[in-house]
Amino acid sequence: MGAQRGRDLLLKIDLDGDGTFETLGGLRATRIAFDAGTVDVTHMDSAGGWRELMPNAAPKSAAIRGSGIFRDEASDARARQLFWDGRVATIRVVIPHFGIVSGPFQITSLELSGNHDGEATYELALASAGALDFAAL
Repeated sequence: MGAQRGRDLLLKIDLDGDGTFETLGGLRATRIAFDAGTVDVTHMDSAGGWRELMPNAAPKSAAIRGSGIFRDEASDARARQLFWDGRVATIRVVIPHFGIVSGPFQITSLELSGNHDGEATYELALASAGALDFAAL
């Protein structure tokens, strides 16, 4: 697989809860990270003193970060409202040549900034809030 364009990693948000997804407008950078915690079950008789982990015992999570510029689209308004309401929404992340991850996320951080001679920008962070689905591309 060759190099891939970063702009092809898309963050889509369910605009009204009915399964209509729109790409979050104005994004310039997007990142998704997956985490599967561990449960250490090492004991005095562990082979060679090596750590042992219990399989499938710890919670899994995903975190999304994005930054961009406001374009005053419906997706921007939806993201702002979700943050202020503290609600969970269905988010879909399209990862080129990998797959599509979708499920419930909550916007946990929303940062706004701007310079006197530049555009207004935002950064947001989302945390998974339930089971996620994965579909390979």
